[in-house]
Amino acid sequence: MFSKLLIANRGEIACRVMRTAKRLGIRTVAVYSDADVGALHVALADEAIRIGSAPALESYLSAERIIAAARAVGADAIHPGYGFLSENADFADAVEAAGITFVGPSARAIRAMGLKDAAKALMEQSGVPVVPGYHGERQDADFLAEEAVNVGYPVLIKARAGGGGKGMRRVDSAAEFPAALEAARREAEAAFGDGSVLIEKYLTKPRHIEVQVFGDRHGNILHLFERDCSLQRRHQKVIEEAPAPGMTAEVRRAMGDAAVRAAQAIGYVGAGTVEFIADVTDGLWPDQFYFMEMNTRLQVEHPVTEAITGIDLVEWQLRAAAGEALPKRQSEIGIDGWAFEARIYAEDPSRGFLPATGRLTTLSFPEDGVRVDAGVRQGDRITPFYDPLIAKLIVHGPNRSAALAKLESALRACRIGGTVTNLDFLARLAAEPDFRAGHPDTGLIDRSIDQLTATKAPSDAALALAAIVSTGALLPDGSADPWSSLGHWQIWGDASRNVTIEHAGGRAIVTLAARGRDQFAVHTGTAALPVVILDRFTDGARAEISGAQHEFRFLREGEQITLFLNGDTYVLRLPDALGTGHSSEVADDEVSAPMPGIVKLVRVRPGDTVEKGQALAVMEAMKMELTLSASRAGVVESVLVSEGEQVSAGAVLVMLQPESAE
Repeated sequence: MFSKLLIANRGEIACRVMRTAKRLGIRTVAVYSDADVGALHVALADEAIRIGSAPALESYLSAERIIAAARAVGADAIHPGYGFLSENADFADAVEAAGITFVGPSARAIRAMGLKDAAKALMEQSGVPVVPGYHGERQDADFLAEEAVNVGYPVLIKARAGGGGKGMRRVDSAAEFPAALEAARREAEAAFGDGSVLIEKYLTKPRHIEVQVFGDRHGNILHLFERDCSLQRRHQKVIEEAPAPGMTAEVRRAMGDAAVRAAQAIGYVGAGTVEFIADVTDGLWPDQFYFMEMNTRLQVEHPVTEAITGIDLVEWQLRAAAGEALPKRQSEIGIDGWAFEARIYAEDPSRGFLPATGRLTTLSFPEDGVRVDAGVRQGDRITPFYDPLIAKLIVHGPNRSAALAKLESALRACRIGGTVTNLDFLARLAAEPDFRAGHPDTGLIDRSIDQLTATKAPSDAALALAAIVSTGALLPDGSADPWSSLGHWQIWGDASRNVTIEHAGGRAIVTLAARGRDQFAVHTGTAALPVVILDRFTDGARAEISGAQHEFRFLREGEQITLFLNGDTYVLRLPDALGTGHSSEVADDEVSAPMPGIVKLVRVRPGDTVEKGQALAVMEAMKMELTLSASRAGVVESVLVSEGEQVSAGAVLVMLQPESAE
């Protein structure tokens, strides 16, 4: 076994690999960029070494710097995690050439599966079913458009390199094809340095089911059953589960055998995932699933497989890389219960899942029987440089319904402050009727997007508690009671005050009256509520509201209050009574950057006439491409940026002429 392991990654996967390595007695080495000097993975490692500045190209994507770091500390193995250089065959070659073991498959295997068109051809030769489509070398736009017609709309344009939904577009008609092809190529070139694509038939009711495979250097290859990853947005997974609902023994056997054949075709060593797409129009059948791609690395969702098999996949990776035989045979691996994983991101579902940044002023997860894989701590900052993943929440139960109930409860128990998150979206998704019934498919989120992302108005109880928090009356030591903290209370009769509270979608004026220490009468405009504060905590309290007891937590940051109540998170704002009524809405004349990023494309010039909704510019931020559109029809007055320029959040990119001047 190895004595010192360098993890060529960051965040939760670096922390995850370190836990197993330390259990096995292996010393760990973290690498970090300037943005990650104080990161959790740096703190957990036995040693840490700087590899460059914040941009990934100058740090985590620099093979030369990572290998130099491994040499400097005397590491005898490198674990690539996932993302970054994990599926870079040249990196794997360079690691081995440096006399260091690469914890993963051979560079030859990575190359064989790295280009989706070549991989599909190889799979066809190996008897693995593939999706109908065009997987050839010709890449001129007119030819690809003809092939799309031959395949039959709708089709899916897919980058032949990489993964994670990058360079992927669904196209429903020939008229949409040219623009979609251009966007897919541009995104693929930016993400993988390869703009080549393939065309596939888009299945109208597909499920994404993948099989975990493992191989060793002794020729042994087996599978650890399947995971269902059908709940996706923009082709990126959101909630995963194992095993797959509705899976029969016959289909499981057919998929497992096909996955093993795929791995055998390239002499695979280590952890890999063979991804299939199944047409479930008439249910799951052994002749209606197709090979999509093989990920030659550990997957983000690997914990659900660990939960149902009891196998530490990172340990198996390390043992296989060290030349050991797989610890078990296929017949010795079974399925125990059901598991789910939910990915918690700093992103705003109500704004098209726009990635978010911010300092995690509150970060609390449930502890009882819930696994949390996180790469951040309370007080850490989500930066614009990397993927905004906060944590993965993993639950396990004896059956699907029990595990799903546990997932929903765990999501409602999370408390995250300082940035917007997708927690409420995830909890609603876990409760979505079709998903609860065991009928997921890749279109489920899009069909239900309005209900899943609708802004939830605060309850009367939430408004009442926020109003009390605004007064400062809930200091944990009780030093500020209503009579000293609310100010300007009258001596005779009920002392009262109005508190204006803004929330997404509106505002409320709450009337607050003090009836004595820790006792309030609150009127929200729709309900009159007696409130008694029973106990104070460091960051919250227990209150009796209209006879019912509620335990809640809160965070006050300037004029913003984040309230955690009954499994819901409310972000509320107290407008400055002397202010100018600041609005977060951007003027119609301006198109601004919603977050820091790089301008990839400018589609207009001064003097151009544009329609409402027309794309004016394209940005890349936090591994995501954002199209910025005109909020109204008009004439372009000026373009203030150029392609390739790095811009900050709020920077004005395009100005329209004022409507009076048009």
